[in-house]
Amino acid sequence: MKGLGTRVTVAALLAFATVLAGCGGEAPEPEVETAAAAGEEGGEGAEAATAWATPPQPYFHDVTAESGVDFVHDTGAFGEKWLPETIGAGVIVLDADGDDRPDLLFANGRRFDGKPGEDSPQRLYLNRSDGAIRFEEAGPEWGLGIGAYCLGGAAGDLDGDGDHDLYLACLGRDRVLENRGGRFADVTDRAGLTDAYEFGAGAVLFDADHDGDLDALATRYVTWTPDDDLFCSLDGSTKTYCTPQTYPGASPRYYVNRGDGTFEDRTEAAGVLFPAMKAMGVALLDLGDDGHVDVAVAGDTQPNLLLKNDGSGNFEEVGASSGMAYSSLGTVRGGMGIHAADYDRSGRDSVVITYFAQESSGLYRNQGNEFFVDVAGRTDLGPGTLTTLGWGIFFFDYDLDGWLDLFLANGHLDPEVENVQQRVRYAQPQQLFRNLGGGELEELAGEAAGDLAEPRVARGAAYADFDGDGDLDVAVSTNGGPAAIFENRGPRYGHWLRVALRGSESNRDGIGARVAVNAGGVTQERMVETGGSYLSQNEMTLTFGLGEAERVESVVVRWPSGAQQELTDLPVDQMVEIEEAAAGN
Repeated sequence: MKGLGTRVTVAALLAFATVLAGCGGEAPEPEVETAAAAGEEGGEGAEAATAWATPPQPYFHDVTAESGVDFVHDTGAFGEKWLPETIGAGVIVLDADGDDRPDLLFANGRRFDGKPGEDSPQRLYLNRSDGAIRFEEAGPEWGLGIGAYCLGGAAGDLDGDGDHDLYLACLGRDRVLENRGGRFADVTDRAGLTDAYEFGAGAVLFDADHDGDLDALATRYVTWTPDDDLFCSLDGSTKTYCTPQTYPGASPRYYVNRGDGTFEDRTEAAGVLFPAMKAMGVALLDLGDDGHVDVAVAGDTQPNLLLKNDGSGNFEEVGASSGMAYSSLGTVRGGMGIHAADYDRSGRDSVVITYFAQESSGLYRNQGNEFFVDVAGRTDLGPGTLTTLGWGIFFFDYDLDGWLDLFLANGHLDPEVENVQQRVRYAQPQQLFRNLGGGELEELAGEAAGDLAEPRVARGAAYADFDGDGDLDVAVSTNGGPAAIFENRGPRYGHWLRVALRGSESNRDGIGARVAVNAGGVTQERMVETGGSYLSQNEMTLTFGLGEAERVESVVVRWPSGAQQELTDLPVDQMVEIEEAAAGN
């Protein structure tokens, strides 16, 4: 245990909190990226980030065996190589039991109808950590044996009762599970989700129309059923897994929360109908810094989508015009996982996407004015991901130096790939890229990678402070294999501040709120989000690495309601819970 930080609850009406009207500003002019400019950007912060080279010891240690997490993913495979067997699954961080500790929900497959095997439930692990990472599996009374083949999802307070509900993306119809204080109830029928045998993938929950309720946008991969499974082969006789080009696409689904336990399907009316799309990961961002939550979607052999929210829950697709839809050569790639964050401290959210082997991951740096440039090739990320097949991905500050680093979960989908491609492996190491400032990312390899270097057939990945010590740990799911829990035990290069929001006019967790922390003359901005990574969700509590700063000058919260709230002169190394102030206070 590295020192448990003090938890401070900040009530809405404390004297040092001020409530201001929401404000906006014009977007800056586009920047032209050059090698010289990249080296200069970041100033003193960039120099501080490069003060050390190789860490003296590995950061992440595999503590799965002692953590109590014994989840093994069920693909439902029975020898016929059906497409869904290769895709899953994600891991969702949520507070299922309301004790303010991050729990884990692993999405799970099941046997296919009429085929050999036994049904497998979705698996929930409740956090029992007390200085070391410890989980206890939730029993059958939690109601997760829902008889569905699920791949990913998101968590949030859908009904406004103060706890975390679940939206699960599954084969056929997605599922809505209402948290009833110790068990989940399947309320999908009442919710009114579309019943179609499409291939569900990921989901995000957010307040698209600023009415205080969480809406849902769920990605669909392809149109596939057991009855129309196709025969694909490399040698003409032995069946292999088909590529996504083989099957028709399927549009994402967008559901507006009516506030009474039901949802309205507004996919077409709101501008989200893309019938040819083959989508996997989905992430939230604030494209124009206007307080409206926008959506980025990773396309597999289809252009990526960037859905700009007009503030009323209607969207305009700007991916093609922004430079994010295609590669720099104008081609589509096999997009899997996706995440968005202000990794370069520009005040603007950039987007990172994992792609298929031989394609490299993409790092779409936000230049302002809704324009992105893929700069992955200017960092270790481009060459470092050329032979990997990436899935889970996220920005996070693992060493608390004030710069967002990058984690990737890798693994191929074809066990036979090594027979046809010498440089590509089925099980692959996970990757960690340290942010050096100035837009530079450096891969930590060899001894510095520690247990992350152990090859896995990974899929989903999520981060959270599982042991309550202030730094971020990692959970990874494996396709058809055991999950992995990695504890962060590395040296620290800074202090920290963790911020949890509790909305009143806004949604309960402040999803879509933007938080700016000012410490040591540096400003960092994050948005409270759901979804992201690959069919997964990170914890909603925000962790800010503060570097050498000894005090926090201010924390500014811009709520989805439009209110702005400021706290000043805070100590470091603590959890701060901020309640949204009532209007007029």
